[in-house]
Parts: sequence; C-alpha cells; structure tokens
Amino acid sequence: MGKARLEAFSDGVLAIIITIMVLEMKVPHGAEVVALQPLIPVFLSYVLSFVYLGIYWNNHHHLLHAARQVNGSILWANLHLLFWLSLIPFTTGWMGDNHFAPWPVALYGTVLLFAGIAYFILTRTLIVGHGSDSTLATSIGRDAKGKISLAAYAAAIPFSFAQPWIACVFYVLVAIMWLVPDRRIERILNQ
Repeated sequence: MGKARLEAFSDGVLAIIITIMVLEMKVPHGAEVVALQPLIPVFLSYVLSFVYLGIYWNNHHHLLHAARQVNGSILWANLHLLFWLSLIPFTTGWMGDNHFAPWPVALYGTVLLFAGIAYFILTRTLIVGHGSDSTLATSIGRDAKGKISLAAYAAAIPFSFAQPWIACVFYVLVAIMWLVPDRRIERILNQ
C-alpha cells in the first residue's frame, strides 16, 4: 500500500504534539519581566523537546522518503513511535514545572529511550519490508548514531537520580548530534 497516508498522519500527530506542548506553557501573572523568571525551566525543557520533535520529524521524513510502500507491520511500528513521542509533552511539562528534579528528568530520559527504540524498530521493519539490499537498507547502514543515542539515554537515566544536570547534558548532546539531519538517505537517493 502507499505511504502517503502514513506520512500525512504522522505529520499531523507531530504537529498536535508540538501544539499541546506549547499550550502547557502558562502565561505568568504579572507584566514585569521578572514574572517570566519562574518559566525559565519550563521554557528550557520546551526548547529541548521542540528540538527533539523536530529531529524526529526531519528523520522520519527522510526515512519515509526512501520507502516505496508500507504494510501493516510498518503501520504498527510507526504507531509505536508516535505513542512514545506523544508522551513528550507530559514529561516536558513535569520536568520543567519541577525544575529538573530527579524523577521527572529520569522519566523524560525513559521516554526518549523508548522513542529511540521505537524509531530503531521502525527502521528495521521498513528494511525488512524493502529488503536488505534496498536503498533504504544501504542508507541506514549500521546506524551507529542511533545506537550511540540509545546508549546515552540509558546512561543518563541513572544519572538523573545522582545529578540530574548530568542527565540533561546527555540529552542535549544527543540532540546536538542529531541537529544536522541524517544525510545518509539523501546521499544514497541522489546517487
């Protein structure tokens, strides 16, 4: 079956997730700049999550651009990814409202870890559906960046309880690593 509906649905869900996330930022009571100060942790967690959602949207777009068709397994793998991404607004709000306390930071990392696993499952399901010699399989390769990301999330979760700021550094570093879109797919498709 065609992939257009999957792409459109995924784009819509990600747009809604971003909208929900920004609605969690409450307008302060007060007209002075100092009234914004309590929102700094909320804003920082929002920025990090917005970047993560942008990274997922961008790489999801590239991934599906290389796909020719989808099947039921791919649809379910995609829904699995969207499920974990849909939890980002909750963990973002909890983490920001509680000024990066240990449990919210750990849950945030757990959601990132499971979203990363879900993305890995989606890529593997797409490769199985397209064949190990397909353009998609060739462009994904060994996916070292994806595996490093999963390891970083897994390492950050225990740090959340000892030093939450260290866990947040891990999350920021992974985001920075992915800010440049994964060009492997573009490179292969342009050849």
